[in-house]
Amino acid sequence: MVRVHDGLNPRTVAVILDSQSVRGAETVGQDTRGFDGGKLINGRKRHLAVDMRGMPLAVMVTKASPHDSIPARDQLFHLRLAHPEVAVAWADSAYGGTLVDWSHSFLGITLKTVPRRKDQDGFAVLAKRWRVERAISWIMRARRNVRDYERLISHSEAHITWTFITLMVRRLTRPPRPPRTTPHPVEPVKAAGKPKPIRLRMRQPQMIRLAPTTLR
Repeated sequence: MVRVHDGLNPRTVAVILDSQSVRGAETVGQDTRGFDGGKLINGRKRHLAVDMRGMPLAVMVTKASPHDSIPARDQLFHLRLAHPEVAVAWADSAYGGTLVDWSHSFLGITLKTVPRRKDQDGFAVLAKRWRVERAISWIMRARRNVRDYERLISHSEAHITWTFITLMVRRLTRPPRPPRTTPHPVEPVKAAGKPKPIRLRMRQPQMIRLAPTTLR
């Protein structure tokens, strides 16, 4: 409804993936929490998949200990089932490696990584990835999401979804957002010419081949 309100196609073929580690309160049990060695955070990790305007397509919460590429398989699998029209996904370098081949072979989704700049020191706005980073900042405006207090992972996912629902309802009560007349400063400038048509896959084009082993 938000995409139609802004004059866009109701379904998107491109998504952006990212994760966020948050500290877990004392109410979070040891069986559902972990330690993120990269961020030095003991708690849970939120995995988001958003469209090009930051609207959510999939929300998943896991322990903070697994590498991003491990729960990303479950996230992409559920995303493929719920949104069969998705054809391409962007993410950071943590989602690279064998996950790129697995996503293309078993799900038919082209996974592209957006690496850090060679001269980057600290946080920097990167192409495509800034959209999901902005969505993460949106959910952090709700004080309940600053830290994970929920005993069940499903409750954590519900609070994040609730925050996005509040955001989307506000969008529907406001005038439509006009499209950008100029590209974002970090986005590559497209060459002049007729844009290529985008083909939407409204139906399941093929059967999803499951991996021979259980997804981990």
